[in-house]
Amino acid sequence: MQALYAPGARVVIRDCEWIVRRADPSDDGGYVLTVDGLSELVNGKSARFLTKLEEAEKAIRVLDPAETRFEQDLTPGFEKSRLFIETQLRQITPDEDKIHLGHKAAMDPVPYQLDPALQALKQHRQRILIADAVGLGKTLEAGILMTELMRRGRGKRILVLTLKSMMTQFQKEMWNRFTIPLTRLDSQGLQRVRNQIPGNHNPFYYYDKSIISIDTLKQDNEYRRHLEQAYWDIIVIDEVHNVAERGSSSQRAKLAQLLAGRSDTLIMLSATPHDGKARSFASLMNMLDWPISI
Repeated sequence: MQALYAPGARVVIRDCEWIVRRADPSDDGGYVLTVDGLSELVNGKSARFLTKLEEAEKAIRVLDPAETRFEQDLTPGFEKSRLFIETQLRQITPDEDKIHLGHKAAMDPVPYQLDPALQALKQHRQRILIADAVGLGKTLEAGILMTELMRRGRGKRILVLTLKSMMTQFQKEMWNRFTIPLTRLDSQGLQRVRNQIPGNHNPFYYYDKSIISIDTLKQDNEYRRHLEQAYWDIIVIDEVHNVAERGSSSQRAKLAQLLAGRSDTLIMLSATPHDGKARSFASLMNMLDWPISI
């Protein structure tokens, strides 16, 4: 049964076509299928289905590649086929630790700015502390790595955590240089989202890519409950020295430690990660090895 639902298989569920991204065993003896939409109504959307439940309704049909029908291309110069092949080539996910897209951003790259991404791509999980001095381009280095992960299909959901005073600058850098759209969420923005969704829905799933102030999240205990149930592909913590433990765990430190377990990829930025105290620096290093809780 597992072979039928191998990643990459195309399935029809509830009259829509999907491609299987993951097939995880479920408690009922079946599988939890994580799928991405292919047909018109679900294109660009992701969903999860329980195979036991769907099979009971005979609602899953695995598409057999052997049944693919071929059509002759009658366009001049085989234009339609050439466009299709080029589209497929552009969608191929790189499987090597090389920079494919990040260096093409709206910037004048220098070799050292590519090093963090190259180092992170060699890791099984991309968890890294970028600690360059002020003015050397930590934001650009983070953007390069984020771009590469997005190119590899591992950057659909992104959360950036920063100081309120830095939100606008970070948001502009990501959009102007890398065309990464980060929706700015403050207290009022989160409240608007909560007003537009049912009470049992998680507001942090409303936008896939967002930037939020550290102090906004630490103010409301209810946010913690939603954060514990949310997951991102990439989490970036800017000025991470502000969330280090000093003496006793502050609200900022507890928030950062919570988020460290909500993503496989963690990018921490700071020009001054070490304040001379072993405990505070160790707290940042520990977050890089934080276990993922799903």
